[in-house]
Amino acid sequence: MGDTLFSFSLPSWVVYCLTMTGMTGVAASVLLYMYQCDLIYPSNYPTDSRTEVAKPSDFDMKYVQETLTTKDNVKLHSYIIVLENEEEAKKSPTILYFHANAGNMGHRLPIAKILHKKYHCNIAMLSYRGYGYSEGKPSEKGLRIDAQTLLEYVKIHPILQHTRLVAYGQSIGGAVAIDLVSRNEDAFSGLMIENTFLSLPKLIPSVIPMLRHFTFLCHQHWPSESSIGLIVKTPILFLAGKHDELIPPLHMTTLCALSGTRSTKDFHLFENGTHNDTCMQPRYFSIMGEYLRRRVELQDTADEFRDDLIGTQKDFASDDEASASSIRSGHQIKGIIVEKREMVYREIRKMDSKDI
Repeated sequence: MGDTLFSFSLPSWVVYCLTMTGMTGVAASVLLYMYQCDLIYPSNYPTDSRTEVAKPSDFDMKYVQETLTTKDNVKLHSYIIVLENEEEAKKSPTILYFHANAGNMGHRLPIAKILHKKYHCNIAMLSYRGYGYSEGKPSEKGLRIDAQTLLEYVKIHPILQHTRLVAYGQSIGGAVAIDLVSRNEDAFSGLMIENTFLSLPKLIPSVIPMLRHFTFLCHQHWPSESSIGLIVKTPILFLAGKHDELIPPLHMTTLCALSGTRSTKDFHLFENGTHNDTCMQPRYFSIMGEYLRRRVELQDTADEFRDDLIGTQKDFASDDEASASSIRSGHQIKGIIVEKREMVYREIRKMDSKDI
């Protein structure tokens, strides 16, 4: 499903005024301010997007359809796709999938299928408010609430609450994902973003040049350039199309540079990728799969060993009355933990030296 950022789904009389009458930039900016959300969130595009939503079963995936209720009482349509083997599901990552600004979550099921079937991920996805079968009207504030609602659901799910969470967003969904992780970093083990922007005001000169002097009128901000700096320990995967005709690739490279994470940053530029087909470029999914394996799964294992080591050291410090034999035994355990931790780190460094 293609993304149509700032697609002109405006009333016909407004489109006529803007395109046929030579209306001044100031007057046009007033109209565009009034219909800003219709421009940014074209939930009716393509035709039937509000009345037809594909099901995971159409793509040979078992799922549960959930109606989530937000804190402002909006009902959201969501799909929860969990690996059939419960033990495997608990050990596998869960992708919180945030779609682009056109269509609905059903249009993204082919991508979800690859992540689920080939890379053994659980998937939690929704149609934002005003999209697909979800109630309400989309806005920046509303989509932030929607994303938080999905996270809160996953955190109490009997299986998914035990899994590593990774936020994945395309285009404006990338802004949603960045915002969510920046506000809930302790809940996440990874962040993957594709073809997203620094902020909407900074994007306007590229997509609507006539309004480049009126960006101050933009009330939908999505300030990813500042939000990404709040993410300090999560590994981030940046996926950018070199020939993105809607969002200049400079936005993605700058986001990568602005990222303040102490963990890893992986940036991949797809030579022939445009805004809508980056996900169809060679190695797109293998890169995601490698990121999930070496940045999320192995890194979490290393962190577990580190926590075990810290816990062991604390035990030694507090156990002043332990016998000498117990202390020697404790040191043996500590040595085993250190050895395992170093083994994992060596594996991570070995893979870091290879191009995925």
